[in-house]
Amino acid sequence: MEVVKDKMTSQYTEYIEYLKNVKKSSDNTLQAYVRDLKKFLDYAEANKLKDFSDVTVDDVSDFKTHLNTIGLSPASVSRSLSALRSLFQYLISQSIVEHNPAREIPNDKFEKKGPQVLTAKEIETLLAQPNTSDIKGKRDKAMLELLYATGIKVSELISLNVEDVNLQLSFVRCGEGEKERFVSLYPLALRALTVYLDSARKLLVLHPDEKALFVNVQGERMTRQGFWKILKSYAESAKIQKDITPHTLRHSFAAHLLENGADIHDIQEILGHSDISSTMRYAQLIKNKLNNGYIKFHPRA
Repeated sequence: MEVVKDKMTSQYTEYIEYLKNVKKSSDNTLQAYVRDLKKFLDYAEANKLKDFSDVTVDDVSDFKTHLNTIGLSPASVSRSLSALRSLFQYLISQSIVEHNPAREIPNDKFEKKGPQVLTAKEIETLLAQPNTSDIKGKRDKAMLELLYATGIKVSELISLNVEDVNLQLSFVRCGEGEKERFVSLYPLALRALTVYLDSARKLLVLHPDEKALFVNVQGERMTRQGFWKILKSYAESAKIQKDITPHTLRHSFAAHLLENGADIHDIQEILGHSDISSTMRYAQLIKNKLNNGYIKFHPRA
């Protein structure tokens, strides 16, 4: 059984390497595939499935039932099935299996939640939370202002190096390869970033040659988990009741630009979306908001 398990694990590992080195998937995407596919590997081992080529439609159906039984949300189950379908498509391309049993198992329908967006007042309250009289507060203020000023992802924020910031021309460089882009900073963000670099970062870094723009209290590059804890803490102190995620400031950035008349193609370029449909969801969000306002306030609606 160990030999069989090692064979399935090896093929799974090859697929993850393919996503990383050939598809150039982001770290967040890779982590999601790892989490979802390991669920199936654990299920396969528990049910003595010997090889991917032995997996049937019934096996995948039972796996889906198992995920529902352990309490996963419909969205999480659908994501796991999607990851499994993709793995089987890869195995087919490598002539390891002949068919994709996961394709015959449909996703359960579920209501997709739109991106969570803060109001302008909530943004102001959130950005006012860091205590800029201490070094951590100066760092946190700079991170929050930078996120809302640029709409970059949290993964891009923590990947920034000092050399990616141009204070004189008020922009940051983010992304890699074809997705590299230069995003301008508004004056308040520029000021917060300048204060952090001038009086806080040098007290936080562990080594003088540290390249990371934002570092944690250990003096090393800030992690996504570390930032998420910081954001959650400030959201609680700001008494914001909405379900805030690391992407909330990015969503709010895009929605607020659209509300104030920015061109959707400009927003697409700033956000680094390769497909305009990814940006259009913010336009739909604004449209729904306007429609709800019309229905609520029009005297004959």
